[in-house]
Amino acid sequence: MQVANFSALTAPPDMEICAMPDHKIASIRITQHRLELNPAFIASWDSKPRVHFDATLVRVTTDTGLVGYGSGDLMVGFKGHESLFIGQDPLAVERHHRVLSNIDFHYGRCWPLDLALWDLAGKITGQPCWKLLGGLSNRVRAYASSGTLRDPGAMAEAAERYLAQGFPALKLRFHRGDWRDDVKALEAVRARVGERLELMVDCNQGWRQPWDTEAPWTLKDAVTVARELERLGVYWMEEPLHRGDYHGMRALRELVDVRIAGGEMTRQAHELRELVTGGCVDVLQPDAALVGGITGLRRIAMLAQEHNIVFTPHTWTNGMGVMANTQLVAGLGQAPFIEFPYDPPQWDLDRRDYMMAEPLVADGDGWLNLSNAPGMGYTVDEARLAKTLIG
Repeated sequence: MQVANFSALTAPPDMEICAMPDHKIASIRITQHRLELNPAFIASWDSKPRVHFDATLVRVTTDTGLVGYGSGDLMVGFKGHESLFIGQDPLAVERHHRVLSNIDFHYGRCWPLDLALWDLAGKITGQPCWKLLGGLSNRVRAYASSGTLRDPGAMAEAAERYLAQGFPALKLRFHRGDWRDDVKALEAVRARVGERLELMVDCNQGWRQPWDTEAPWTLKDAVTVARELERLGVYWMEEPLHRGDYHGMRALRELVDVRIAGGEMTRQAHELRELVTGGCVDVLQPDAALVGGITGLRRIAMLAQEHNIVFTPHTWTNGMGVMANTQLVAGLGQAPFIEFPYDPPQWDLDRRDYMMAEPLVADGDGWLNLSNAPGMGYTVDEARLAKTLIG
């Protein structure tokens, strides 16, 4: 990524031109942090209660003292590859993306480094990432994304609270063991809020935790549930089948009217391309903190737009991950909503954003408003990071 010096083209001969100083990557530091959770967070997609919340922080420092921060996946497999970046121009994000893609193939997902490089690019150029990415908008409307399984009455009350806080949409989780019980919770919410909230449903069939061996739904299972979601006016049906069941998703999309969403844990660019060009989804959801970084997903977002598919990332990492995805969508996307993980008291902003000096909040109409602060627009809470440091 090069920044044009437009002043050099128009300035009079006697005007002094201030060139941007060269920067080199001087160091990369990765730290692991753990926030104890009491009471535990019981996530719908996880059969084990979560008694702590781990987060990884990547710091990329230049020889001029600027620091870019990124967070998301665990950076497993990155150790020993620092020399591939040290001494390089931090603005060469396409070069760095290719190296990270190679590391991904051989070892693991290290995309938080890409996010830290974009934060750094903004600080070097003095621009927020949303402007560097295209500057289409400086805000995105958030949908509240719940993470727990409440009984129908409690779910309806929670929906009322989301509505009162200005959220225009809410995503509910299905994973109670019997989809009929899931539908009862959805019915209770629709009866309570009527059409005042758009409702999405995450079926959580695309992937499993390492210890969970339950099989995903079949196509006919998914069609049966989809008919119920159509009846209740659901905006999209998320991950109704295994992430690799392209034929099933394509068939489901043709059979039902509810939008089909997926791709949150799809790892490779060619797999995401197949979801788009193969007509498998209406809504594409890869997370920049887990898949491809901003550098990789900006091209996937454009591909989706060219095929009239909504690009709106999954964001269940932490507040820094939510912010990175929001910068991406605001800069070049046209998404109606972006995911805002928020399910108090089990999953509140203090837990989700503990690494940040200030939590990311939505305004009274559900908008995430991005500032003109250079980079990602977040700052880290060094005192909290010191207290939660592990390893």
